[in-house]
Amino acid sequence: MDNRKTIVVIFGGRSGEHEVSIRSASSVIREADKSKYRIIPIAVSKSGKWESPADSVMTLTTEARDSMGRDFFDLPKTRFGVLPDAGVNGLVSEDGTVLEVDAIFPVIHGTFGEDGTIQGLFDLADIPYVGCGVLASSTGMDKVFMKRLFAECGLPICDYRWFLRHEWEQKREAVLERIEELGYPCFVKPANLGSSVGVSRANNRDELVDAVENAAMYDRKIIVEECLEMREIECAVLGNEEVRASLLGEYIVKDSAKKFLDYTEKYGGTGNNEFVVPAKLDEDTSKKIRDMAVVAFKAIDGSGLARVDFFYLADGSVLVNEINTMPGLTDASGYPKMWDASGVEMSSLVDNLIELGIQRHSDRARNKTTL
Repeated sequence: MDNRKTIVVIFGGRSGEHEVSIRSASSVIREADKSKYRIIPIAVSKSGKWESPADSVMTLTTEARDSMGRDFFDLPKTRFGVLPDAGVNGLVSEDGTVLEVDAIFPVIHGTFGEDGTIQGLFDLADIPYVGCGVLASSTGMDKVFMKRLFAECGLPICDYRWFLRHEWEQKREAVLERIEELGYPCFVKPANLGSSVGVSRANNRDELVDAVENAAMYDRKIIVEECLEMREIECAVLGNEEVRASLLGEYIVKDSAKKFLDYTEKYGGTGNNEFVVPAKLDEDTSKKIRDMAVVAFKAIDGSGLARVDFFYLADGSVLVNEINTMPGLTDASGYPKMWDASGVEMSSLVDNLIELGIQRHSDRARNKTTL
């Protein structure tokens, strides 16, 4: 009899971070303890189609596929989708077969995965899942609302401007003037994306126009932030009501001519950066940043996991930059590296995240839904 928990790992998705998601899911599946978990991979294509587990597994890395052992040959070939149905917590195939699951691990970064949309689907289906809920995911995804919540909690943030794509198309000159109040250089970003997708540094008006056009391809909301002389420090958090903060990490860019880490620098294996844990900071500053990371996590009502990014300025002050509610979990990602340095290796991290998701679901089940 197989007493293992059945864990569905959903990855890919309709996002500019599709490829990173595949790599993150491959890491999770490779490191998951197969004596505890039966893993069912489900890939979501770039067009939004949910693939069969048998097809999905072929998009993973060779190492992830090999780690599944005999389970690899038992994967269903029919396509599955989540169907809310009283008394059924699982996936329903095209022929009506129900695959009951213990939890879902949604390793989808960016839109239609990290923004609360898929979390709402799981809540409707009454299935436990790893990570933040609908509210935390949606506010953590939108950099504008995120900053407003940080400010409400007294967390220091950088100066910024935001606008809609419609405003840019209809009132470009007015938008440019508003942005230029920040001065040059500045950073232009899609408000609802991560992994540095669509992010550009602008040093003058011509570059600013190009940067906004680029960001507007990925989102209807664009945010522009002031450029600061600083170090970027990261902190990983883990927990539900009781939250732990990891040792701090920092990307060290070897080529000083490279002004920021774009998507290629982070995930392309260029060798131009190194992630250092612990970051070289004094003990008081490190504690301050770790405490701020917990406050930021609670500000959005986070649960499960998140990575909080900071700006450390030359005068010793610290600003909160952003929070990522489903951070990268690849071999190159900071989140698992920070926990590994803090004494929590990846296999244990996967255990913790699954358990936290199940605990959160159990706690929500205590809520009365009828009078």
